Parts: sequence; C-alpha cells; structure tokens
Amino acid sequence: MKRTRIILADDHTMLMDAVRNLLEPEYDVVGTFPNGEELIRAAELLAPDIVILDVCMPTLNGLTACARLRTMLPKVKIIFLTMNQDAETAGEAFRNGANGYVLKTSAASELVAAIREVLRGGYFATPSLTEGMIGSFVQNFKKMKPATSLTVRQKEVLQLLMEGRSMKQVACALNIAPRTVAFHKYSMMETLNISSSAELISYGLSTQHQAQY
Repeated sequence: MKRTRIILADDHTMLMDAVRNLLEPEYDVVGTFPNGEELIRAAELLAPDIVILDVCMPTLNGLTACARLRTMLPKVKIIFLTMNQDAETAGEAFRNGANGYVLKTSAASELVAAIREVLRGGYFATPSLTEGMIGSFVQNFKKMKPATSLTVRQKEVLQLLMEGRSMKQVACALNIAPRTVAFHKYSMMETLNISSSAELISYGLSTQHQAQY
C-alpha cells in the first residue's frame, strides 16, 4: 500500500525534526523546508499528498504559499501547524485553500487526527478555534443572502460537501450527474457571493451552528 507523502515547512528546525519523528512511523516525510519560497519550488517536484506549514515564515508567508499551492497542486491537502490563534487568520487560511488548521500548543494526537481527517476529504480545525472562527464567518456572512435563498437540492449538495464528499460521491448519493453537482455548487457560490469552495463549506458550517441554538 502506497504511503502518504508529506512535506513540512517551518523556520524552526527543532520543531520540524519533532514533527518528522512523530509522523514517520506511519507516513513518508519527503522534504522539510525553512521558508515559503523553498516550499513552493520543491512541492511541484516532490508531488506531496499533504503539506504541513506555518503561517509565519521568511521570504513568503504561509497564507500566500497556501494560495499558490492550491493553484499549482489542486489535489494536495494543506494543513497549517502554527502558534497563531487568531480566528481571522484561520479563516483566511481556509479561504486560501487550507484543509486543516492545528495549533502548535495542541496535543500531538491532534495533528495526526487532522491528517486522517483531510485524507478522508474532510476539514479540521483545533476545537478551541472553532467558536471564534464561526463568529468571524458569521460577521462576514451577514453580507450574504440567507441560506433560505438556496433550493432544497442545493442544500442537499451543500450538506454532502460539508461531510467531505467529493463531487463524484455527491453525484452518486443524489443519483445525479457530476456536472449537475458542479452546477449546483457554483450556483450557490454565485447566490451567496462566495468565491471559494472552502468558504462555501465554512458558510454551511456556520449556518448549521446557528440553527442548533
């Protein structure tokens, strides 16, 4: 069975060594890099399954690197491992294409949980950040049309996307063509004035959270 290939990017060498030691029994760490520029140059050559990076790095910060990686390698999973606890920064990370956001102060098991979740197609954020992120998203989404403006079918598609399903899996579950799923997805993004898939998922999570209270 092919092992998952991971790249690490952080300017703290001791931390990268510790993360490598944590992950290598189960995953292949194929490269470690001290800054965003080196990460970008290497990622295209090494073709990783997952990139784990910090927000603050020399030469090119993690948020910009994330956006570039998402364009270069659309299928790569991107997880931030950072000291930055700001919900706005976490929100920007997801808008730029991140799949996970883990604090360095969290238990090591949380990073492993994040890796497993993103490999399943889901999203992961350190639980202590989630409430703040939702609050931040809610403020932004006040500018958008309410979820009631979505059709029943669009809500079904959104729910399955929130569960981490791929477009093909959503199509299979709803017995519709993948291109129909894509049509519903981009119609929702246009209706809600949303520009990325990650932001659409975050919108769904925030409205679901509000409905519970």
